[in-house]
Amino acid sequence: MDRKFRKQIKDDPFRREFEHTVSWLDQNKEALIRYGGIGLAALALGFGIYFFIGHQATVRADALNHALLVDDATVGPAPSKPGGLAFPTQADKDKARGQAFSEVASKYHGDAEGAVAQMQLASDAADKGDFATAERTYNDIVNSAPKEYGAMAKLALANIYAGENKDADAEKLLRDLMAHPTLTVSKDEAAIHLAKLIARNKSGCEEARKLLDPMRTERTAISRAAVTTLSQLSTCQGM
Repeated sequence: MDRKFRKQIKDDPFRREFEHTVSWLDQNKEALIRYGGIGLAALALGFGIYFFIGHQATVRADALNHALLVDDATVGPAPSKPGGLAFPTQADKDKARGQAFSEVASKYHGDAEGAVAQMQLASDAADKGDFATAERTYNDIVNSAPKEYGAMAKLALANIYAGENKDADAEKLLRDLMAHPTLTVSKDEAAIHLAKLIARNKSGCEEARKLLDPMRTERTAISRAAVTTLSQLSTCQGM
């Protein structure tokens, strides 16, 4: 796998979606704890469970926040910002970072925070060229995590398959994402990735154009992405 593809796996769309999800988790943490806790407490007919669930959710969020703090740490004698962390060498930081995300992924497997940690570990594996580990991790997220995180994992996995020329596997995932959109991966976003994939084969050019054309008239980031994709595929027969 070439360096350009490894960069795409990490940055497009995974990194953007990962950062968006972490931000969303942080901004909505209290509401998630409150409303999620209330529902479980009502089911159990006891406010004690509500407080326990709220505490556990806070613990999970704190564990993930610590891993992200390690991820954002600087290498040098002192942190670059108040409340930050610093490690004497890059090797020290990489070791601590891997341990932090691995602990969250293992301890909170199946929860949102565990899924975010797993996605970071999978992205790291792909960036190092270890696509077998990345595939296993993304597949585990798909099978165990809440659907919003499973959708992001499917999209990243489809990109890996595409890079390995497993077009049939990638296409299956992308069509499934189109049929089952989520808050994190919309139907249009999945369609753009599908168009890029099928346009690699001359027989898919016409369908790629049909997927992208309806998005061109909207004044959104998706429409801009569709126009950009159309221009990139301008040499494809029928486009």
